[in-house]
Amino acid sequence: MKIDKIKEILLLGENQTIEFKSGCQDVTIIGQVISGFLNTSSGGYVVCGIDDTGKIIGIDDAEAKLKTLEQTLDKDLLPKTLVSIQVQKVQGKDLIVLEVPAGKDQPYAFQNIIYLREGQETRRADIGTIRDIILRRQVEPERWERRFSSADTDKDLDIKEVRSTITAINKTGRLQISDSDNPISVLEKLSVFKYGRLTNAGDVLFSTNPAMRYPQIRVRTASYTTDKTDDKYRNLKSFEGPLVPLLEDVFGFVQRITCTSSDFTADPLKRLDAPQYPSSAIREGLINAFAHRDYSDFSGGITINIYSDRLEIENTGQFPEGVTPDKLTKGHISVLRNPDIAHVLYLRGFMEKMGRGSILIQSACADHGLPLPQWSQNERGVTLTFFAHPITQGVTKGVTKGVTKGVTKGVTKGVTKGVTKGVTKGVTKGVTKGVTKGVTQKVMRLLKSFNGDMSRRDLQNILNLKDEDHFRSAYLKPAIKQNLISLTVPEKPNSSKQKYRITKKGQSLRDQK
Repeated sequence: MKIDKIKEILLLGENQTIEFKSGCQDVTIIGQVISGFLNTSSGGYVVCGIDDTGKIIGIDDAEAKLKTLEQTLDKDLLPKTLVSIQVQKVQGKDLIVLEVPAGKDQPYAFQNIIYLREGQETRRADIGTIRDIILRRQVEPERWERRFSSADTDKDLDIKEVRSTITAINKTGRLQISDSDNPISVLEKLSVFKYGRLTNAGDVLFSTNPAMRYPQIRVRTASYTTDKTDDKYRNLKSFEGPLVPLLEDVFGFVQRITCTSSDFTADPLKRLDAPQYPSSAIREGLINAFAHRDYSDFSGGITINIYSDRLEIENTGQFPEGVTPDKLTKGHISVLRNPDIAHVLYLRGFMEKMGRGSILIQSACADHGLPLPQWSQNERGVTLTFFAHPITQGVTKGVTKGVTKGVTKGVTKGVTKGVTKGVTKGVTKGVTKGVTKGVTQKVMRLLKSFNGDMSRRDLQNILNLKDEDHFRSAYLKPAIKQNLISLTVPEKPNSSKQKYRITKKGQSLRDQK
């Protein structure tokens, strides 16, 4: 198999530095390569289970060897940093993929030796090069997340969140915590507590209310009735707290506020509800916003706008150097703005994909039958936009417009009965208008029932419908009117030999659904 094909299968992107290893028994060699990647400006990948010719040979007992790699890197790689390790199956064989971002705290050493990457070779750094790296680091400003916070450890530290983190890390097994009963020792091991003080990263992750010191940690969410231009909110809410609980609260809110679509099975009494947007894609988008945003901007934050036809996740901070919307659509080595925060998220099991997260977001949307999402950038920051399905847009807009009109009419009358009647009428009218604008669930059931040319009686039997008049008015006529099905004998609509077939438009809609 060609290297480009392997990259494509592994979602490693284009023009990235990759080191192939046939096995992963020699952890020392792998550690040296990772040290070399960390000390470059671009990072790289190590893929175990592929020989020098590109032949996939696989790794036996890959999960166990992955744990060995994680524990060895945690012990022997300094300073602590995020290296993503995953098992990925290709051609029925397990590969171990290590993604190494460019390091922010160079120089990095493995077993107390600093290595450099030159072309396809890894070599031990000489004294002159080490001196240059250290001098360059001294003149660079310290990252915001590494600066000391003014939080009072005794009063502000959220011990419950520290315990929750310990539990999550023990579950993933990505870090060996020997002194789990000592919260301060754990925070030191996570590089967010030094010299008796929390760093800014530690404050954002583990204090009770970091928004008191950093208002930019807050997340603002808004749900609009139509579009931002009319300033009419259905729901406006602000969230704050330690980063991970904050992330979970925001994710839960988005799940609740976005509409669900209902798909009726062959049994008309059973219904399957599905979210408007794929949960995995929304979660990955939120994690990226929390991990990569610019926390140093006190006027910034994360804003989530929910409309009838789209969902936007905005975060302050520009794309990291070398990252563009085009590269995001193809995959890239992750460039970490906040490696300490990202490291804790990874250890807890949140950041699984790193530079490949954007690929998986697109894949989840495509599997969900949605248009591909888009990344954009302006002076405020970066925005990830998800687009609703065109049919869902029609339903949502109709419902929203109907509800708003009904409530307004009812309230204007000033009587409880008027409000109830107005809302009910508005909802009914809105749902009817929205569904009619798209395609009714009954028509979708009809489309799913087709298997070649079929008679009316055959279709009724499959759908378990006995009332012929109801079947014609609620199923056949709407589908024919929208050109989703056609007659096999159009010149004789009432022919005893009449059958129906699904059109290209109907087939396309059924496939999308």
